[in-house]
Amino acid sequence: MKPELQTFYELIEELEVAMMTTRRADGHLESRAMATQRHAAGADLWFVAAEGTGKLEDIEDDPHVNLAYYKDRTREWVSVSGLATLSRDRDKIQELYAPDWKLWFGGDGDPRNGTADDPRLVLIGVDVHAASFLEISKPQPVVLYELAKGFLTGDTPELGETQRIER
Repeated sequence: MKPELQTFYELIEELEVAMMTTRRADGHLESRAMATQRHAAGADLWFVAAEGTGKLEDIEDDPHVNLAYYKDRTREWVSVSGLATLSRDRDKIQELYAPDWKLWFGGDGDPRNGTADDPRLVLIGVDVHAASFLEISKPQPVVLYELAKGFLTGDTPELGETQRIER
């Protein structure tokens, strides 16, 4: 794996939650917080959603998505553009299943709610077209110093190196 791709996956794993932006049928953009699931074959990034939600309708109409991650403490960020596909493959759902899904898929008294057997679970796989990210290469105190110095002098803080991945 290329070093920048390894760094990309490490950042995604640390940041965990993305703002996923889709295009609605009326042409407007909509973003919502989505937890990135663990890395698995079949897509570069995986997410889980409930059947019948607006985000799934958006992706069916237009599969182009953007994922934005940000970590306030370190100022690290990642922006990903790619194509999303929907999967209702029960084997893949079983493979990616995490117990915390029960928090988001509770509900109507059906004992399957939030389990790997819940028929409402739909996976969103994203194949990355391009990604940009800021790799912080300095210790936290130095980053804070750079931010303070930039604020006082008007100079742009030197926090790290912006990387770009194109496929």
